[in-house]
Amino acid sequence: MFAVMKTGGKQYKVKSGDMLRVEKLAADAGETIQFNDVLMLGGDAPVIGAPMVDGAAVQAEVIDQVKGDKVIHFVKRRRKHGSQRTKGHRQQLTLLRITEILAKGADKSGVKAAMGAGSVSGAALSAAAPKAAKAEKKAPKADAKAEKAAPKAAKAAGGDDLKQLSGVGPALEKKLHEAGVTSFAQIAAWSPEDVAAMDEKLSFKGRIDREGWIDQAKKLS
Repeated sequence: MFAVMKTGGKQYKVKSGDMLRVEKLAADAGETIQFNDVLMLGGDAPVIGAPMVDGAAVQAEVIDQVKGDKVIHFVKRRRKHGSQRTKGHRQQLTLLRITEILAKGADKSGVKAAMGAGSVSGAALSAAAPKAAKAEKKAPKADAKAEKAAPKAAKAAGGDDLKQLSGVGPALEKKLHEAGVTSFAQIAAWSPEDVAAMDEKLSFKGRIDREGWIDQAKKLS
């Protein structure tokens, strides 16, 4: 029996006993974690999710936190004399051993759910969920207007013009403001983990490194 699961924005076909390297997870070596995003179960009676298979999960043991192979990024912009950059990067990964594939009963297994290293812990999410739902029901319509006005308020409060960064237009600047990023100093201080989390949040994987935002932000700040 095999399963196709999703984690870190990627899909993996796995079976019990497989060794796997995935985007860094918030877990320690020796822990058992559970992936609940299962797209397909294969075997004698294949099951295809819509989009996920209800009640299915993949459990794995965390072997170690490792780094991927070194990748060299070389960027040279046309018509900009002397604008070139070479940078090495090693992606932080989690090494896993697949221990079990559950066709059903994932919600009753009691195993910790797998979460990205930049995510809030499952316990904190569970504790905050009821309060958040209650607050959402009571929130007046004025909150929606306040949310739309947030980027303008951030700019008025002394935020930088993020459109000076390569590839950033009004729409992307608004998304950055909504994510709490309003200044070049914040971007200049990003770590590789911050970059990976922001890539995931804004759905443009690799763009921050490709455009050289951090180097530009250091100069602009």
